[in-house]
Amino acid sequence: MKNQRETLVFFLLFVLLKMVMCIKIYNHSRYGDRLAELSPSYCLSWRLAVETDNIQGWRTVPIQCLHDIEVYMLGGQYASDVSLIVDHISNYVDEIVVSNDGFDAWVLDVDDTCLSNIFYYQGKRFGGDPYDPQAFKEWASRGVSRAIPQMFQLFHKLLQRGFKVFLITGRDETTFEQPTLHNLHFQGFFGFERLILRSEAYKGQSGIVYKSEMRRKLVEEGYRIWGNVGDQWSDLHGQFVGNRTFKLPNPMYFVP
Repeated sequence: MKNQRETLVFFLLFVLLKMVMCIKIYNHSRYGDRLAELSPSYCLSWRLAVETDNIQGWRTVPIQCLHDIEVYMLGGQYASDVSLIVDHISNYVDEIVVSNDGFDAWVLDVDDTCLSNIFYYQGKRFGGDPYDPQAFKEWASRGVSRAIPQMFQLFHKLLQRGFKVFLITGRDETTFEQPTLHNLHFQGFFGFERLILRSEAYKGQSGIVYKSEMRRKLVEEGYRIWGNVGDQWSDLHGQFVGNRTFKLPNPMYFVP
């Protein structure tokens, strides 16, 4: 009798184990993509796809990646990535023979290239909330964004080497010209050739079209654009992008 009970128990356990295995296989086949999205490596893959421009037009950071982006931005890896990129930019700068005609130029973006909006986006869950134009207008109008240290050093190196530095931003000229100038100056950005903001004539244009047009005008003035640095691919795509482009990381928002 005892042996029969043991045999029955083992049989039931075997059946139960088979059922669990079948359920796992079924769930993996049915929910495999969803389970992958919940895995820790998904957020690393998502961030890589964003930085390589393989994911476009996204409005918010995936909810399961909010903590990952926060750790990335504040935990030191973002600063390390920016340092590596700027080191390579600096090496490239050292290779350029600057002429004495005053037409060797560099183009830099402003938001999250020269000035960091990380504290603004900290209040927006590092990109977890949709873009809020009124809230960003209030933030930018305060002129309290901090310089990105590595880019601040690069900016001054470019000036010392004799380059003309043009800052091209998608910020609205009427609303943000004075706050942006104040913010840049307060953070130590002096000596740039020109700050170019979006005038009424270019309102509604995509970043690619607008910035291409601004660079075209510089080239027509005779400037040679040796380098172009931005945190969005729309800063670096289009026409007249320069001899080399450099993308800074930004997994918090997407600008078309």
